[in-house]
Amino acid sequence: MTRDSRSVEPSRPVLVTGAAGFIGFHTARRLLAEGHQVVGLDNMSPYYDPQLKADRLARLETEPGFSFRKLDLCDREGMEGLFAEGGFGTVIHLAAQAGVRHSLTNPHSYVDSNVTGTLHVLEGCRYHGVGHLVFASTSSVYGLNRAFPFSEGQGANHPITIYAATKKATEAMAHAYAHLYGLPCTGLRFFTVYGPWGRPDMALFKFTKAILAGEPIEVFGHGKPSRDFTYIDDIVEGIVGAAAQVPAGDPTWDAEAPDPSSSPAPWRILNIGATRMVGLMDYIRALEQSLGVEAKKTLLPMQPGDVMETHADTSRLTELTGYEPKVPMEEGVRRFVEWYREYYGPGGERAASGL
Repeated sequence: MTRDSRSVEPSRPVLVTGAAGFIGFHTARRLLAEGHQVVGLDNMSPYYDPQLKADRLARLETEPGFSFRKLDLCDREGMEGLFAEGGFGTVIHLAAQAGVRHSLTNPHSYVDSNVTGTLHVLEGCRYHGVGHLVFASTSSVYGLNRAFPFSEGQGANHPITIYAATKKATEAMAHAYAHLYGLPCTGLRFFTVYGPWGRPDMALFKFTKAILAGEPIEVFGHGKPSRDFTYIDDIVEGIVGAAAQVPAGDPTWDAEAPDPSSSPAPWRILNIGATRMVGLMDYIRALEQSLGVEAKKTLLPMQPGDVMETHADTSRLTELTGYEPKVPMEEGVRRFVEWYREYYGPGGERAASGL
C-alpha cells in the first residue's frame, strides 16, 4: 500500500476544528510541521480554563501557515461563510462538547455542539468540494459492550451517556452524507487520550493538581477500572495517517451480513488506541513515581456513565496506515508531569492559585 508521507492533500488548506483544544492543538502543530496550510476554528468555550486554550492558540499563531477563526459550530451562517471562503481539501473535525460527567447535567450543550455543529460541518463539506472529512468519535460509543478488545466490527448500539449517544449520531450522519452525496468520511474512535496540554477535567490532570497540593485524589470504582490510555502523539499519528487514506467504499460489503464499520459508500470507522489495558491503580502509581510523591487516596464507587474497562483493537488502522502506538504509559505520564511542572510551576503553584 502506498502511503502519502505528507499525510493529507498538500495543495489546499486543511481545516482543523477545535484547534485550541487538546487534540486539535497537537494535530494542527503536526500538520504545520509538515508544511500544510492550516485554518484553525474554535469558539474558545469556557468549559475549562480559557487561559489554557489561549496559550495553546498563541503557540499555533507563531507558526507559518496558520490562521485562526473564532467561530461556534452552531453558527450556521458563519460556518457557511467559512466553507465558502476556505477552499479546504481536508477537514479534520475535532471540535465537540467533551466530557462524560458534564453530559449528565448539561445534555443540551452536547446535542447543540456535537450534533447540530457536525451537521453544519457536513453541509460545508458537501457544498464546497471537500475531498475528505475526518471526524472525532469516541470509545464511549461501545457502551455496554464487554467483548474485549473493542473492534469496529462489533456493534456499538448501547451507549450509556448522552455524550456517547451524540458521537454515535455523528457517525450515522456522516454515513448518510457519504451515501447520498459521495462525501468521503472517516470516523475515529479515540481511547482515553492523555499527555501535555491536556484537558483539566481528565483524571491525570486532576490527580496531578491534587497530589501537588497535598490533597486526596478521588479514585472511582475503588481503583478497579482499566483503560486503554493513549498518549497524544500516538493519537495524532493515527489521525494524520487516516487522513491520508481517503475511503472509496468497500465493494465486498455484504448487506445481508453488514459490517458496522464500513460501507459501499466512502465511509469508515477506525479505533485509535494504545492496544493495552492499564489498571487505574497502575496509572496512579506511574504518576506517583514521576512526581516523587505518594497520593492520598479516597476510594469511591463507580460514577454513573462509567464503564469498568476499555481496550482497543487497532488492527484495521494498522493495516490501512501502518499505525503502531509507540509511547508506553509510564513514559507518557512522565512527559505529562514534565510539561505540567513547566507550565504551572514545579509545585503546581499557578494551578493552585487558579491561574
